[in-house]
Amino acid sequence: MCKRERLRIGLLKIGEVAKETGVLRSTIRYYTEMGLLAVAETLLPGGYRLYDREQTLARIQQIRTISEQNRTLEDIREELAKSIAG
Repeated sequence: MCKRERLRIGLLKIGEVAKETGVLRSTIRYYTEMGLLAVAETLLPGGYRLYDREQTLARIQQIRTISEQNRTLEDIREELAKSIAG
């Protein structure tokens, strides 16, 4: 899948998410490993993680907002679960 096609359907690679949000790639990987962000698709053979642009940018904004309140990772996870169920 070429970049133009990915962008047209709203998928971003991790570096593109980092650039748009100002969040480090390592932080995005950490959020993904902790279950705070979801990978929409994985491209092979490189194994690139693709993120849904709209969902991921909104989710990172939510994480930032909750983090600014000095909340724990578990608090963040709970708040995000509420917003999904909500």
